Amino acid sequence: MGLHVIIPARWGSSRFQGKPLFEIAGQPMIQHVISRAAAAPEVDSVVVATDDERIAEAVTAVGGRAMMTSAQARSGSDRVAEAAGLLGLADDDMVANVQGDQPLLPPELISLCAAPLAQDPALGMTTPVTPFKSRRELADPTNVKTVMDRRGNALYFSRATIPFARDGQEVTCYKHLGVYLFRKSFLDLFASLPEGRLEATEKLEQLRVLEAGHTIRCVITDLDSPEVDRPEHAEQVSRHLAAGPKT
Repeated sequence: MGLHVIIPARWGSSRFQGKPLFEIAGQPMIQHVISRAAAAPEVDSVVVATDDERIAEAVTAVGGRAMMTSAQARSGSDRVAEAAGLLGLADDDMVANVQGDQPLLPPELISLCAAPLAQDPALGMTTPVTPFKSRRELADPTNVKTVMDRRGNALYFSRATIPFARDGQEVTCYKHLGVYLFRKSFLDLFASLPEGRLEATEKLEQLRVLEAGHTIRCVITDLDSPEVDRPEHAEQVSRHLAAGPKT
């Protein structure tokens, strides 16, 4: 059972066009993500899946491996599924979808999410979640919220605040982090599913899995992996890296 990281990266973005190549601390953002993903000890390979030659050339220029995929991919995970097929990965291999806008990715996130798949052959998909650290962060719809059952399986993901504390009681809310670990056979199943109504409404690809009745195991962690959705986020990351190696 191998573990292969595939980073989906596209040029077009309504909020931040060309962001994979935005320079952070002297390197294109995608280079930070590649380096951090490769640092997880279980990882056998790291590939960037893109539909843009500019991204592919930049990845190759820094010593990374890029693969061209269709411009028609419905989501990042669909792009990852296409790349995994082109790579000829085995059904039992683990495939990590690491978003290309996570330059502070802790490599441990990949290890944590790989462990349940290695231990349970019936499990097809895992993803990390972390408690929200502030009300401001919780209120931001770009931060996806998660609720789980007692076994840690996801019940729902939303841009809205869930659960809603009707009587004002203190409740721990969990932020979803943009990493998915798939068993290759389950990734193929994911790509074969039609877009779900909830997925189309919230613009969250993981809802396709839940709406089709499948399981996503959430791995709770204190680690965080903030995403760069806007140019000001990239500036914050630059300041963080300039302050020192702690992540």
